Amino acid sequence: MELSALYKCVIGLDVHQAQITACALIQQPDGSTRIEQRQFGGFARDRRELADWAASLHPDEVVMESTGIYWKSPYAALEAVGIRAKVVNARHVKHVPGRKTDVGDAHWLAMLARAGLLRASFVPPAALRELRLIARQRQKLVGQLASEKNRLHKVLTDSGIRLGVVVSDLHGQSARAMVKAIIAGQAPQQVINLASRRLKASREEIFDALQGELTASHRFVLDELMQHIEEIEARIDRFDVRLLAGLESERGTLALLQTIPGVDLIGAAMLLVEIGSDMGAFGSADRLASWVGVCPGNNESAGKRKSGHTRKGNPYVRRLLCEFAHAASRTTSVFKSKFQALVVRRGYKRAIIAIGHKILRTLFFMLKRREHYRDCATDYEALSVQRNAPRWIKALTKFGFITPASA
Repeated sequence: MELSALYKCVIGLDVHQAQITACALIQQPDGSTRIEQRQFGGFARDRRELADWAASLHPDEVVMESTGIYWKSPYAALEAVGIRAKVVNARHVKHVPGRKTDVGDAHWLAMLARAGLLRASFVPPAALRELRLIARQRQKLVGQLASEKNRLHKVLTDSGIRLGVVVSDLHGQSARAMVKAIIAGQAPQQVINLASRRLKASREEIFDALQGELTASHRFVLDELMQHIEEIEARIDRFDVRLLAGLESERGTLALLQTIPGVDLIGAAMLLVEIGSDMGAFGSADRLASWVGVCPGNNESAGKRKSGHTRKGNPYVRRLLCEFAHAASRTTSVFKSKFQALVVRRGYKRAIIAIGHKILRTLFFMLKRREHYRDCATDYEALSVQRNAPRWIKALTKFGFITPASA
């Protein structure tokens, strides 16, 4: 296969856990191409050797596939010597049949890069990459917390206690106090005194829900689960503090993102470390949605539309967008009306993905234009009048512009 060369020196890297295969295509003064192939290990000294070798060639492009997490260390080593490598999607670099070897992969990458056929994936700056570690571990902790809370609920149900029937949140302040009292062995008559007066259930219903056959094994497991839940909650709080401290310089951007319905401070921070604040790296809202993996697939042949399943993208951003969509669908915003129109025709899950897609496109233009969110379904002037009218009338009356009778 002959490809037109756009660059004089390119390097392709086939990255694995313990080995990195490199192939350099170098154009000679006489127009011929010299191929230089090297293999490096996966340790720190090997990565430094790779970076020094690549820097000595002064390449126009260095490309590698985004294979798992193995590309991150070589990328950082190259970045340290001033080389910004291109991390490309493996779907865009399909190997040639019959040439599937590590050397062949590196050579094929270099050939495609030399012809300018590869587009780099988004790689955030080093500071945001470090904060990603914190944000992604926090998501894991939130998943563990939900699992442990569900387990505690199951153990209570197994013992015959139906507290989850009479309270909306088993881990609210009042319900948690009652669960701790149950674990401590207090009688239902004492536990019921910890119930909040705001609970809709009557005292008789709560008393009936507290009746059960709680054994010593139940109490032991419940006590361990409760300690683990509180420990995870404390860890999540520490992660939140560290994450927000690292984004101190992005306070304006965080405030901007929070103007969207369904987005809170932590959600905005976790989204920001994933996509960054510079939308020029993506170019368009369509590319951002494709990178995240929330846009419908485009697969048409012979005039027929085939499967349009969403492909794998960034699972962390997609999870955040689904959370935002769930929250936004319950607000008085355009997202709610859009959700209600879609859920009837397409079902709940597809509607949530569609709302997440819409939120992501909105975020793109907000960050690109540095503008706050304004909902087309909301009359902001009427809201301002409703909020400020009593103060305005009081001031006009005070200074004699209107009489108390007319007010």
